[in-house]
Amino acid sequence: MTEHFDVAVLGMGPGGEVAAGRLLAAGRKVALVERELIGGECAYWACIPSKTVLRPPEARTAVRRAAGVSGAELDWAATRDYRDVMARALDDSAQAADYTEQGATVLRGEARIIGPGRVRAGHGEITAEHLVVATGSEAVVPPVAGLEEITTWTNREAYTVRDLPERAAVVGGGAVGVETATFLARFGVEVTLVHRGDRLLEREHPRVGELARDRLAAAGVAVRLNASADRARREGDDSVLELDDGHEVAADVVVLATGRRPRTDGLGAEDAGAGLGERGEVLVDEHCRAGENLWAVGDVTGVMPFTHVAKYQGRIAADAILGRPRPADYEGIPRVVFGDPEIAAAGLTPKQAQRRGIRTASVELDLAQSLARPWTYEQDPGGHLGLLADADRKVLLGAWAVGPMAGEWIHQASLAVRAQLPLETLRDQVAQFPTYHEAYQAALEQLDV
Repeated sequence: MTEHFDVAVLGMGPGGEVAAGRLLAAGRKVALVERELIGGECAYWACIPSKTVLRPPEARTAVRRAAGVSGAELDWAATRDYRDVMARALDDSAQAADYTEQGATVLRGEARIIGPGRVRAGHGEITAEHLVVATGSEAVVPPVAGLEEITTWTNREAYTVRDLPERAAVVGGGAVGVETATFLARFGVEVTLVHRGDRLLEREHPRVGELARDRLAAAGVAVRLNASADRARREGDDSVLELDDGHEVAADVVVLATGRRPRTDGLGAEDAGAGLGERGEVLVDEHCRAGENLWAVGDVTGVMPFTHVAKYQGRIAADAILGRPRPADYEGIPRVVFGDPEIAAAGLTPKQAQRRGIRTASVELDLAQSLARPWTYEQDPGGHLGLLADADRKVLLGAWAVGPMAGEWIHQASLAVRAQLPLETLRDQVAQFPTYHEAYQAALEQLDV
């Protein structure tokens, strides 16, 4: 007889885990279906291992820039071993056991929806009152002729590598490309970053891309903008990219950081009433509802491909299932690139505000010229903060920051945007001295609104 559940969660990445945990805590009978590892891409091949290997170079840079301290050296073998600890050595048995102890039924294998509330999981079949689709996304491999002839990596190989190459070409100038180029270059790899756009991090304020390029160049990365790979070929031991600007890049490995796409092929979400977008994403409403008793969270929705958004959507969907619905609000959610230094943003860019017809005012602050904290933190400091405000409503619309620990102090801007705090209230804050948070007060004083 087919076993019936209150909820079946398909995919146990961060969004699926949050939804499952919330539902189990509420006493629901829950089935979890995972084809790979509980924890998903983030835990094993992306967020956790990447930030782990980025931290030692960041620490070394901090030591070299601080006054009166020296001697920090990198040890790739030790970094790699700790990365593997943080990524659980690609073993999720402890997580599976924990969910079983919480009362969940853990099913291994590919999930296939075969009708409303019906799922084929592995070799069996289950039914559920509610289905939560949390199957995540996968790396996009661009259609470059000859790519199969050369050595290519996606994030999975880049963040499970045992021995680093001598040379790497990174294709893509988004967050993954910038972080991967930073990691490899700081560990002594000769890196060339190839990006088809005219600036890095194109979704952010133009100044962010400029500053990111400057910092990568300082780390030894050769950045080639306005260039795309036309063809790839093997030449001895070299993997060679032929670019459309007439140049070539030879490397030991080519890292593809060319985006991700929702993982819905073969899932059958349409058979349960879901609509799919142009890139295969499951379309959802403000409650993460994709159809009658059908929900979707995380990268598979195509809303915002961030782990923290997946976790947020997991809460939204679970609460709706539990009868306490609330709409998701995506305004002001932070976006962080863990470069060296960190690059962070929240809210709207000027272009996005213009599209909404908002009259704006903006300011950019050089942190070293305005604050004491950069000078206590490092010699010859740098860093910038940009603010964007609604000139009529006098509230913050967005912010960006490039500087030490920017991913930590961007949350003040995130909260201000989400809560629509008046500029008057923000100007009246009392920030601890000396901290990077003081940058907001200094910038707001210069903002002509």
